[in-house]
Amino acid sequence: MDSSRIRARAVAVGRGAVVTFLAGVAAVNGAQVVSDGRYVIPIGASAVACAVVLLAPRLRWPVAPLVVAAVTAWWGWVGSLLLALVLYDLAVARRTRAAGLCVAAVLGVNLVGYPPTRLWHQQDYLTALFIWAFAYVVGMWIGSRRRLVRALAADVEHLRVEAQLREEAARVAERSRIAAEMHDVLAHRLSLIALHTGVLATRGDTLPGPVAERLALLRDASTEALADLRDVLGVLRTPGVAPNAAGVVPAPVPGDVRQLVDDARAASQRIAVTIHGRPEDAPTTHRLAVYRIAQEALTNARKHADGTLVTMTIDYRPPATLVEVTNPAGPAGRAAAVGSGYGLVGLRERVGALGGRLDAGPGGAGSWRLAARIPHPSGTEENGGPA
Repeated sequence: MDSSRIRARAVAVGRGAVVTFLAGVAAVNGAQVVSDGRYVIPIGASAVACAVVLLAPRLRWPVAPLVVAAVTAWWGWVGSLLLALVLYDLAVARRTRAAGLCVAAVLGVNLVGYPPTRLWHQQDYLTALFIWAFAYVVGMWIGSRRRLVRALAADVEHLRVEAQLREEAARVAERSRIAAEMHDVLAHRLSLIALHTGVLATRGDTLPGPVAERLALLRDASTEALADLRDVLGVLRTPGVAPNAAGVVPAPVPGDVRQLVDDARAASQRIAVTIHGRPEDAPTTHRLAVYRIAQEALTNARKHADGTLVTMTIDYRPPATLVEVTNPAGPAGRAAAVGSGYGLVGLRERVGALGGRLDAGPGGAGSWRLAARIPHPSGTEENGGPA
């Protein structure tokens, strides 16, 4: 059973106890005041009727105000506490006009009510008015608080859904970026194949017949594959970016981390870089992922820990591509929170799509650490410790 049901049941039990107590008090007090026993049963029946309509959820409006107001109008202060509970309910529901009509009707009709318990006897109406006003004020406060809690809960739920949508949008955007990058890389390589086979085909008279036929077949297949690739993945390119005049999409150079670091150093950022192996030792997708991780880490370091030394270690060697970026806390004592927006979501999506793992979090002594391990397609052993 969830907490909301437990809370609702507790409220129902508490209300039942309060209504039963007030109805019992009304019956007992009324029985003690009447001079003869013939009014004991009517007073008790009236108290029971009020308790029933106050406890039945479907009768709380508008039956309960009518019944309790009628009982109080005739029996006077015997039902004043039950009427206070009705006014509390009306205040919670913001039924101000109904509450005012109940009070006015009770005070007016009670002028001809049962004399021994009449509110106008010995100015008991002053006490009743104070009790009713107090109950109404408490009801207004409780109602406002409930509405505020519901509004805050709705806002929290809205923010939760919005965060989920933003996170999913970041994942989709990263997938589209990966697809567009691979489109560019594959298009470039297929274009090279088509180009070289075309050059060789022009010299078909100097080649054996079977070789010339296979070259022509290879050229046609690469050209068709390139056209199919453009049709399927070309729409994933960034809006506004079109192929060149020759119709061939230029190949993107896989992100050069050294150039990225040089540009950051030119902007006065302190960086210490250690690179093991050659970028060519890792697949193109790994090099693109390393570039994006380094770019995100350096950007966040400038934003949250400007002036600190950023330490970057990259290992391209099989069986796994490793990258780790750390930086100490900034001047304000706060480390660079990589992924404070949705950049980290995209990085996780990219690394996860390659079968790797991305870790981001405090690195000790107030520093921040971003690390990733991406296994090579044929890698079966660990290269160093896990990222």
